[in-house]
Amino acid sequence: MKLGQGRNWTVADIPAQAGKLAVVTGATGGLGYETALELARAGAEVVLAGRNASKGAEAIRRILAAVPGAKVRFGLVDLASLASVTAIASRLLDEGRAIDILINNAAVMANPRRQTTSDGFELQFGTNYLNHFALTGRLLPLILASANPRVVQVSSGAHRMGRNKIDFDDLQSERNYSPWNTYCQSKLAMLMFALELQRRSDAHGWGIRSDAAHPGYARTDLIANGPGEKSLLSRFSRLTGLFLSQPAAEGALPTLYAATDPDAQPAGYYGPRDRFEMRGPVTNAVIGRAATDEAAASRLWEVSERLTGVPWPVTRGGLHLAS
Repeated sequence: MKLGQGRNWTVADIPAQAGKLAVVTGATGGLGYETALELARAGAEVVLAGRNASKGAEAIRRILAAVPGAKVRFGLVDLASLASVTAIASRLLDEGRAIDILINNAAVMANPRRQTTSDGFELQFGTNYLNHFALTGRLLPLILASANPRVVQVSSGAHRMGRNKIDFDDLQSERNYSPWNTYCQSKLAMLMFALELQRRSDAHGWGIRSDAAHPGYARTDLIANGPGEKSLLSRFSRLTGLFLSQPAAEGALPTLYAATDPDAQPAGYYGPRDRFEMRGPVTNAVIGRAATDEAAASRLWEVSERLTGVPWPVTRGGLHLAS
C-alpha cells in the first residue's frame, strides 16, 4: 500500500522485522519508546539507547509486558557527550552484529538559556544533530554489514521556521542565542543530514536507504523538559493541544514508515497529513527550500566531520576511519 492510496498506514502495516537489529536513540520515553515498542512487536531486536538506565529498565519492563518475549535491551549513551557516543559505538562494534535500522530520535528543545554539551557545542545543535552525525559515522561499519540498511533522522516541521538556514557564521549560537531559532536550525541540520547521507551513499556505493521523518505535534515531554511548564510555548501547547496534537504513538508512525515500509523512498521525508502537518495519517512531508541546498549540506557535512572528529570513509575500503 502506497501513501495516499487506500486505507491509512498503521502499525499493522509494518512488515515482519524478525532477525533485524534496530538501534533507537531517546527510546526510554515518548516517540522513541513508541518506535522501539512497535519494532519489537514486529520481531526486531531493539537497542533502547538512552542516558538514564532506570528509565531504560522501566521502558524494557513495559515493552516486555506488552510483547512477551520481545528482544529488547538498554544501551547507555548521552547524546550530549562525544565520549559517550564513542563508548556505545565501541560496544556495538565489539559485538559485531550488523545494524539494520538506526533511528536518530533523541532531542532537546528550546532550552530557555544557552547551554553547552560536554564538548562545548551548543546543547540543542550538539545533542540533536552533531552527536547523531558522530554516532552514525562510528556505526557505519555495522550499518554497511546489513543487507538492506536504513538510517532515519527524526526532524521537525520546525526546520522551515526560525532563521530557516544554517548560520555557519554562528553555528553554536554564541553571538545570538534564540531558544526557538536554535532548535529550528538543529532540526534543519537533521533533515539536511538525511538527504546528504543518501547522496553520499549513492555516490560511494554504501547501499544505505536514508530517510527522515517528523512526528507533527505529538504529546511528549519535550516541551516540559525544554522550555518548561510555565513557558509561553507550554501555555500555547495546552491551549491548542486537543485541536492540533496527537498521541506519541501516532507521532511515531512517520518514523516507523520510513524505517520499515518497502515503499519508503530513499531521501524520503514523512510526517502527518492534516492540520499543517501537525497530526493525522502518514504522508510525504514538505521539505523546506533550505534543506535542499546541496552546497550548504556538503559544507555542513565537512564542518561536522571536523567538529566531531569523525571523518567518514569514501569507500568500503576506508571503513577503518569510522571505527
